[in-house]
Amino acid sequence: MAVWVLRILFLILATLGGYAISQVRPELIETGLWGALAGFGFGFLLIGVDELVKGFSLRAFSAASFGLLLGALIALLIDKSDLFRFADESVRWLIRLCSFLGFGYIGMILAMRSNKEDFYLIIPFVRFASQSKSENLFVLDTSAIIDGRVADLIEGNFLEGTIVVPRFVLNELHHIADSPDAIRRARGRRGLEMLSRIQRSTRIEVKIHEADFSEESEVDAKLVRLTRALGAKLFTNDYNLGKIAELQSVPFVNIHELARSMKPAILPGETFGLKIVREGRDKGQGVGYLNDGTMVVVNNAHNFIGQQIDVQVHSLVQTGAGVLVFAEVKTPVAA
Repeated sequence: MAVWVLRILFLILATLGGYAISQVRPELIETGLWGALAGFGFGFLLIGVDELVKGFSLRAFSAASFGLLLGALIALLIDKSDLFRFADESVRWLIRLCSFLGFGYIGMILAMRSNKEDFYLIIPFVRFASQSKSENLFVLDTSAIIDGRVADLIEGNFLEGTIVVPRFVLNELHHIADSPDAIRRARGRRGLEMLSRIQRSTRIEVKIHEADFSEESEVDAKLVRLTRALGAKLFTNDYNLGKIAELQSVPFVNIHELARSMKPAILPGETFGLKIVREGRDKGQGVGYLNDGTMVVVNNAHNFIGQQIDVQVHSLVQTGAGVLVFAEVKTPVAA
């Protein structure tokens, strides 16, 4: 909203500026109406350019400027080499125009595709050390916001830096929260609550990024492009999005994989408390679940359904869905 307020103010100032020029320099613009229209058109053109380059970072602009300068220098050297001195003047003008445009364009594209190490080859022995600590940026997708464990990581002081929430992700979250389906609506509202919780945290800064990449139709493609443009790390629970990011060499964190890596190891002989919630597949068995969802099958626990008991692990079985724990009843505890 603030951006559009500034744009409207600029458009008004440009219109007034065009009118003022027509009054001061009538030889340039005959009437005040044409001056106001010219100022309005100029302001509207600049706003259109601003909209086109939205998401174009200062680093990319600097690289493009350097590439343009390098390309123009190469074109100038070719022009001064007198390679085309026998050509007609009109042909030489066309060659000069094409060389400056062509080398300038190629220089900009190559510079934007390059990294810092490539510039060290152009300027050897010169490396510019950063005087400030680099900013850690974390881009959240919709699934990561709804999951909510990012908020726990922030409150536990495991993440330091800036959380970036793209505007198109926020719009998707609002769309889910307004869904006629009750389950999707509940997920969307949980996501908005989690985002509000993250914003209230004093441990980390949250920024809403306005880049949209309108040429991309899929949210996943926009997320990958934005993460790469910002030099950030993508947080997601979407397995397919993680694979897309991996294929494009974009750093990402799958929160499910992180939680699986951090869950405590259970070893044979270990004893812990467990609530038996239902009977098992075989006779006399009871089934309970750990906090991370791991299923524990307890022999001779059928009579303790609904109770909290102590169990002792005797074996673990790796399955396609994860680890399955088998245990024995140790000492019953009052419910």
